Amino acid sequence: MPRIYSIHDPSVTVRERIRQEKAEEWIVSAEGYALVVVDMQNGFCHPEGSFTAVGLGLEGVASAVRKSAIVIRQARAAGVPVIFTRHLYRLGRADEGPALIRESPALALVNGLAVGSWDADVIDDLECRPDDLKVDKVRFDAFQWTSLEPLLRGLAASRLMICGVVTNLCVETTVRSAFMRDIPVTLIEDACAAKTQRLHDLSIEVLSSYELAEIVRVGDGFDAGDPQSSNYFEHWREREELTRNCITGG
Repeated sequence: MPRIYSIHDPSVTVRERIRQEKAEEWIVSAEGYALVVVDMQNGFCHPEGSFTAVGLGLEGVASAVRKSAIVIRQARAAGVPVIFTRHLYRLGRADEGPALIRESPALALVNGLAVGSWDADVIDDLECRPDDLKVDKVRFDAFQWTSLEPLLRGLAASRLMICGVVTNLCVETTVRSAFMRDIPVTLIEDACAAKTQRLHDLSIEVLSSYELAEIVRVGDGFDAGDPQSSNYFEHWREREELTRNCITGG
């Protein structure tokens, strides 16, 4: 009976793997995933939200919301934890900061994404429940100054699936932040949206080219309840074999 590994388990080092017999089979554990839904709030995603009101509406966001709803249902059915991030500001917006104010000054004029407002709520289409896991943030990075990282540790989640908005801002920044924490990410491309399709595509190209995330699509059959059915793990095995050869001189 072969020993069973989770391929991204940080406690299992490359040298430990090399010591295993060559005939030993590698089996990928089905555990350890969480789905992070980034900022799919009324302000970003609803046609009456603040971003549309100030001319920052997202191209293709209605389709991204529909795909995200599918992904969330798949994850729930498989028992995968679903975490909703919400970008929001307190009364007076002292936590918004000068950089974000400069980036979208009109948002403050309509009090967009204010704590406790309809604008800051997760859009109804995603059926976010009162007892769902939520992480509130004030910066693009969902890890910065939030409880996301300890929450993932508590859930024993070492791999992420990510969808949401805005692709080239909060989504990409969160993917990069996960990468720097050695957390593998599967990014669900068609469940994301940006101000323009070009900005979305450029972001996906960067993340894909540098292998910061595995890029998948619901439209191509990706199932968040069975994320290992994608081709990523075959690519991982190829990279692992290359690493072995570098260490052993093989």
